[in-house]
Amino acid sequence: MTTTTATSTGLHLADITLTYPDGAGRLTALDHVSLSVPAGTITAVVGPSGSGKSSLLAVAATLITPDSGLVNIAGTDTHGLGRDELTALRRTTIGIVFQQPNLLPSLTAAEQLQVMAHLDGRSPAKARVRALDMLDAVGLADQAERRPHQLSGGQRQRVNIARALMNDPVVLLVDEPTSALDHERGAAVLDLITTLTHRKATATVLVTHDRSLLTTVDAVAEVHDGRLTAPAPARA
Repeated sequence: MTTTTATSTGLHLADITLTYPDGAGRLTALDHVSLSVPAGTITAVVGPSGSGKSSLLAVAATLITPDSGLVNIAGTDTHGLGRDELTALRRTTIGIVFQQPNLLPSLTAAEQLQVMAHLDGRSPAKARVRALDMLDAVGLADQAERRPHQLSGGQRQRVNIARALMNDPVVLLVDEPTSALDHERGAAVLDLITTLTHRKATATVLVTHDRSLLTTVDAVAEVHDGRLTAPAPARA
């Protein structure tokens, strides 16, 4: 892996362009997008449906390779990395909080997290301790043995967040985490993400449609037709 000292922490996207086949031509999903998110901060990305928010997250997560531009994660330049190298990078460096928790119905809250640690090669005993610590961090220490159907929507989303943080990621990517929650529960989930971002010094990108929940983030950037505005400080 190629590393640089100038971008040794956080997430850095430089001049990203991404296109998709569209009939005889190509559709531009991201148009020369640049974004830097320092460690320990949270940047919200807002914009209408189809504006490029999901494409931006996919590129940042190294799930899609852009046509051009550079993705740098904690000093690692991902350009030219093979599939196995990218998989290892995602497993150890990137946490993803999906819009829907997608928890396995047969596993308890603790077991959902232990699976992540198992993939990272931790022993079952260490994975169990880590899982319980992470559930405690998101306020679910007393729900460790409950299965998804025994948890509320907000609790399932908290398990989703804990799972994403299980392997101490440098970058945390969050996709519409409050879309299935009412305003009060959504605000609580966003407060949790913000607190954990500062506590664990992750570089967090939050995609959301709900501007009323943006008072606790560090910066806000808007995307329209694949173009991203420069992040501006969030307003209380």
